[in-house]
Amino acid sequence: MNILIVLTSHDQLGDTGAKTGFWLEELAAPYYVLKQAGATLTLASPKGGQPPLDPKSADESAKTDDTRRFEADADAKAQLASTVRLDSVKIEDFDAVFYPGGHGPLWDLAEDSTSRALIEGAIAADKPVALVCHAPGVLRHVRAADGTPLVAGKKVTGFTNTEEAAVGLTDVVPFLVEDMLTQNGGIYSKTDDWGVHVVRDGLLITGQNPASSAAAAEALVAALR
Repeated sequence: MNILIVLTSHDQLGDTGAKTGFWLEELAAPYYVLKQAGATLTLASPKGGQPPLDPKSADESAKTDDTRRFEADADAKAQLASTVRLDSVKIEDFDAVFYPGGHGPLWDLAEDSTSRALIEGAIAADKPVALVCHAPGVLRHVRAADGTPLVAGKKVTGFTNTEEAAVGLTDVVPFLVEDMLTQNGGIYSKTDDWGVHVVRDGLLITGQNPASSAAAAEALVAALR
């Protein structure tokens, strides 16, 4: 079972001067769920190498058992430091794809033609794709075989407008994940802010927020089995 994990290479939070990137829990929790299931993991990013970590996700208040385990895991950190370039991977080599969030993907992966082709190729090849928190924003331009938005008519979730408001970035992000999914025809659902909520519709698996990361990875394993 070979699974590709796709991370952002974008580190600027709009024009605020603040840093962003991927959210640590959204990598760490799925990393260990997928490893426990026996998966071989490959980490990729648009630029390759060390992807930027959202510094807030390493704050003590955001840490979890999984993030502490990851931070102490020399092999995991070495793999993260040497992600392969996204344009060097082929979907034929993988059984599934997982996208962690963080705000970074809204700027780069959401507009990345390589990422778009990867997801479209995975779905066409009957391979599941899971995205959590802000990562469902990566589906913004992804199309189904008939040319309609991939999420049209599909049950989906992702970071909510109220969660974005709670972190004070509604007017900073290039678009709101909840609004985009709805505008593209997705059948959007959510639970309470920061609660666990994962939706699977066929090959597409989406999780609402950081707390939903492990459950999204578990849904991906279930889809593969």
